[in-house]
Amino acid sequence: MEAGEGVSGTTPTEEMNGAGNLMDFLDEPFPDVGTYEDFHTIDWLREKSRDTDRHRKITSKSKESFWELIKSLLDAWSGWVVMLLIGLLSGTLAGVIDLAVDWMTDLKEGVCLTAFYYSHEQCCWTSNETTFDDRDKCPQWQKWAELMTGHSEGGGAYLLNYFLYVLWALLFSFLAVSLVRVFAPYACGSGIPEIKTILSGFIIRGYLGKWTLLIKTVTLVLAVSSGLSLGKEGPLVHVACCCGNLFCSLFSKYSKNEGKRREVLSAAAAAGVSVAFGAPIGGVLFSLEEVSYYFPLKTLWRSFFAALVAAFTLRSINPFGNSRLVLFYVEYHTPWYMAELVPFILLGVFGGLWGTLFIRANIAWCRRRKTTQLGKYPVLEVIAVTGITALLAFPNPYTRRSTSELISELFNDCRALESSQLCDYINNPNMSRPVDDIPDRPAGPGVYTALWQLALALVFKIVITIFTFGMKIPSGLFIPSMAVGAIAGRIVGIAVEQMAYHHHDWIIFKNWCRPGADCVTPGLYAMVGAAACLGGVTRMTVSLVVIMFELTGGLEYIVPLMAAAVTSKWVADAFGKEGIYESHIQLNGYPYLDVRDEFTHRTLATDVMRPRRNDPPLAVLTQDSTTVEDVETLIKDTDYNGFPVVVSRESERLIGFVQRRDLTLAIKNARQKQDGVVSSSVVYFTEDAPQLPLSNPQPLKLRRVLNLSPFTVTDHTPMETVVDIFRKLGLRQCLVTRSGRLLGIITKKDVLRHMAQMMNQDPESIMFN
Repeated sequence: MEAGEGVSGTTPTEEMNGAGNLMDFLDEPFPDVGTYEDFHTIDWLREKSRDTDRHRKITSKSKESFWELIKSLLDAWSGWVVMLLIGLLSGTLAGVIDLAVDWMTDLKEGVCLTAFYYSHEQCCWTSNETTFDDRDKCPQWQKWAELMTGHSEGGGAYLLNYFLYVLWALLFSFLAVSLVRVFAPYACGSGIPEIKTILSGFIIRGYLGKWTLLIKTVTLVLAVSSGLSLGKEGPLVHVACCCGNLFCSLFSKYSKNEGKRREVLSAAAAAGVSVAFGAPIGGVLFSLEEVSYYFPLKTLWRSFFAALVAAFTLRSINPFGNSRLVLFYVEYHTPWYMAELVPFILLGVFGGLWGTLFIRANIAWCRRRKTTQLGKYPVLEVIAVTGITALLAFPNPYTRRSTSELISELFNDCRALESSQLCDYINNPNMSRPVDDIPDRPAGPGVYTALWQLALALVFKIVITIFTFGMKIPSGLFIPSMAVGAIAGRIVGIAVEQMAYHHHDWIIFKNWCRPGADCVTPGLYAMVGAAACLGGVTRMTVSLVVIMFELTGGLEYIVPLMAAAVTSKWVADAFGKEGIYESHIQLNGYPYLDVRDEFTHRTLATDVMRPRRNDPPLAVLTQDSTTVEDVETLIKDTDYNGFPVVVSRESERLIGFVQRRDLTLAIKNARQKQDGVVSSSVVYFTEDAPQLPLSNPQPLKLRRVLNLSPFTVTDHTPMETVVDIFRKLGLRQCLVTRSGRLLGIITKKDVLRHMAQMMNQDPESIMFN
């Protein structure tokens, strides 16, 4: 083209660029650019830089006028407002769930005549005819058999109560599984494995949606009330994260930035544990230690605030009627002694072994459910497990009641007026001591009966929990694990107590246990056992100990709890590093790079990058010679998340990286809003338009969607470093170059598959990118 061919005084370049300004329509952001597809990983670096740009813009604008200053202050405060709302809603929901579970659990056994919506305990509180010894019996509360037939004793009444107990249990669980299947399939399970994955940057649309929140809250009540071996603590974390997601949508700062949204969800997880256990500080530590991936200092303070508000809200609802946040509050009157560390450590070993056994058996069963016909009949499975649980649980008083009440009784210390079977000791008639300090006494027949029943309950809980966790209903694991540990601990505690009583002259008891003294507290052993088993299954340490002492108020028993938690982690880690949540993440094939995994193999980036030796060449775009049609064909024929942009196919010098979704949206938007964009239009990523003949259609500038600083490594970078980069920067992909020339690409999926291969696992189990 000759230089003088321009028309009416325009320069040739202006002529080629068409209507100069139209080119740059993309300098204005358009909807959905920078968003992600479902089941994809977010780009943490991009989210961070977008938030920094937004913040810079707000700060510079705030100097222009008073109104902009107010807007910037509101923006700064929006984080705290979201935390306040999360705390209020999750605290309220937890209180409602607690009250509803209490009432519906008791409904399986009987009903209150004065007001049918009272639980057994509330019914007898309001009664004037309750005596202290028979505080559980009052004329206002009637069991079903008594109500229907008028007889409360005898074989017929027992069988009728038994039948109705099973019937109610089946009805509750059937309702729960049906609601989950029809309205919110994501409301099943504990939710913690998925929340860990979401917090690491993965997108699962609908997992934290409004329907999931509603259905999970309702079905959680039904599932726990059905008497299945599951708890509400894990699902409450999911419920709180749904609340967090709900309130994020009110503020564009969080709704438009996936990185910022995850900061809110980390804090919401802390609020969830805070209301589940009445443990605000334990909640913050749980979020930090167990679920969060990126936890800046700002999130720590906000988590603390959200957990505080949530606990305060729950306390004002007072669901347990004892002015405490928790069900398991205990007061022990004797200190622990050094010699008792031996049984505490043995309980830690038991916790570690039970954790390993549970994880392996449960994962094997869940894998079987996934790969066989069993997975096609979730309703039938839930009904079968509920039926078996109810049939076996009713005859034993320790499995019939709700698991929380069982743990509460096992933690309790035997005081002078305790009516529990576990406190049926033979009293010394000459005893004249203060009520609180009762000396060790020989066990009576009630204690031996209780021990048998507890041993049976222990076997039952160990087996049934394996099959319950992972079914298509909301199911938490904290309470069943604590129950297993508490039963084992109480049995050990009673054994040590009786040994100390009958053999106080043995060398181990001689120094600290005199006859007539109160030496051993069996409830403390139950508490230590509960911590050990929970630690063995989840591999928590610091947050576990803090949750346990907040839960029970047993501040001076931190050392026994620490000893048991550390021992159980060591023992369980000896058999395998993954806790139950990591194992379920692996089973589901989510792309989760665990910070705790070590990569010690001597491989290089060139061994992992694609394309491999026999693969087709890498799909790339050139900076100024690809047409719109070429781009659309490339998008249609491949399913990659993005494409590297190079100077030309010959030089292959890297310019940047463009996301598939951004490219699709940009072209679609340009076709709608910009005249002259057709299939043969040239797409260019440079600042200035390429030199094109006049006959060519108008080119399309897409520099706006190009990432000019993609993360690159050389082909000789050790994989150890690459894994570390992916982990610490939360990358989706990084490009491999040599002297500026593009050689290949490594995605998060490639890294995970390579790690699985190096550990002799199936690399194809990583399904998502």
